[in-house]
Amino acid sequence: MIICRTPLRVSFVGGGTDFPEFFTEHGGAVLVTAIDKYIYHSVSHFSSELFDYSIRLAYRKVECVKSIEQIEHAPFREILRHFGIERDVEVSLSADLPSFSGLGSSSSFTVGLINALSAYQARFIPKGELASLAIHVEREILRETIGLQDQIVAAYGNLNLIEFSGTDNFVVTRVAISKAKLQELDRSLMLFFTGITRRAADLEKQKVERLGATTGNLKRMLGLVERAHRLLTGNGSLTPFGAMLDAAWQEKRALHPAVSSSAIDRMYRVAREAGALGGKLLGAGGGGFMLFFVPEDRQAAVRKALSGCPEIVFSINAPGSGIIHS
Repeated sequence: MIICRTPLRVSFVGGGTDFPEFFTEHGGAVLVTAIDKYIYHSVSHFSSELFDYSIRLAYRKVECVKSIEQIEHAPFREILRHFGIERDVEVSLSADLPSFSGLGSSSSFTVGLINALSAYQARFIPKGELASLAIHVEREILRETIGLQDQIVAAYGNLNLIEFSGTDNFVVTRVAISKAKLQELDRSLMLFFTGITRRAADLEKQKVERLGATTGNLKRMLGLVERAHRLLTGNGSLTPFGAMLDAAWQEKRALHPAVSSSAIDRMYRVAREAGALGGKLLGAGGGGFMLFFVPEDRQAAVRKALSGCPEIVFSINAPGSGIIHS
């Protein structure tokens, strides 16, 4: 049996500039971290001649099929097809947090399954190749309108500056942050669930269609990446990071009316009034998890103010996709 663990992610600033539709012309960059919440794939062999099916997949439902063409779950189907695995395999999926919630779970799924099946075929796949293949599967095979940051951070892990250029080029630079500042950043972040899940690709497609009207917003978001990176790697106070998250959220809200809602705006306002210095909705928007930057002495008040929203305790700078059992 092979077990692969792949992290989810929190994107701080730059989201939206990681779309080729934007960065091919303007360049792009994101400041993003993997977190210690994961998706797990287990892959094992079985003798299908003893059963009335050849492939078994277990996720929120169970599929037992005789051929790849019968698989309903498109990413499972196409990734198995890519590896030429047509029978005698069982794959199970589990996750620490729900899908469609702004933490990059779809790309973590793709990266994790590719990594697990590579190991199943006794092949090591380098991080860059792993990320690039996941991008190819999602954008070219599944025809999803998505950016490139999620696949990269799922493969590489850690706290990174990722820069984009050309049509699909990316450079990953680990953020040179001091241990003390990394710990302060980790302790200052709070994550709350809005209770709303949604498919990111649907909203992202609508945002890409509005690029002509939102290019200015994305350029300002790109400028925030450089400022946030300097803040994290410098010697000054980390306090302005909250204001940078707030600035990123205001630009993100302007990308499409469906990014936020009255309920989400109310949740954000309540947290700010209770002491959060800034924050943003993660992922495409419309629901999922909301991140806040809150000094430790104000966190109890924010937690009380958002008592109706589940809080997720997490840590940043987690490792990338890896085989944890073979």
